[in-house]
Amino acid sequence: MKRVLRIILPTVLLMSWLSSPALAQQKIATVDMRKLFDGYWKTKQAETALNDRKAELDKEDRGFLDNLQKDRTAYQKLLDAAADQAISADERDKRKQAAADKYAEIKDSQTAIVQFERQAQATLGSQTQRMRSDILKEITSAVSTKAKAAGYTVVLDTASDNANQTSVVLYNDGQNDLTAGVLAQLNAGAPIDMNKAAASGVPALTITTNSPNSP
Repeated sequence: MKRVLRIILPTVLLMSWLSSPALAQQKIATVDMRKLFDGYWKTKQAETALNDRKAELDKEDRGFLDNLQKDRTAYQKLLDAAADQAISADERDKRKQAAADKYAEIKDSQTAIVQFERQAQATLGSQTQRMRSDILKEITSAVSTKAKAAGYTVVLDTASDNANQTSVVLYNDGQNDLTAGVLAQLNAGAPIDMNKAAASGVPALTITTNSPNSP
């Protein structure tokens, strides 16, 4: 029941507001926030910065994994050497101890790698959220400024969905859509190279795909 109310109530409230006498006094505009976000040059700049940071972390992670593989190879050689019956018992014991020490190093390395990858995920997630929040604030400010200058009292986001995964704005003739104008204003100060950049999504972090296994 609560879930049904969460789905129906926002729509009912919106329809009630739209049908109220106060609507006649409203001057309504629309924007597509998804287009504004994806088309803003600072979004592309943020994506580039995130991708560069991901590449750095991925490179560092691969270095850790390469060293771990070398330690595993050395560990196996120590095990083989410790099993050599041609050497004395004392020497075999020394080699067994060396193998045990190497095994402990491997376990420590595995733990460190897992911690590094988790921290990398958290760091990039936080950076992504912070950049997204800052960009949305700038876009919202630009929309508000343009709407006020044109005398609009309400601006609806045509890209917004309700709890039922359907569009909040059921019909829009596009006559008062501010998207193109706001986007042009946002991108007016874009660097030349950013104007040439193609839009792209931020890929998921991939540095955890080679997580260490037990030796």
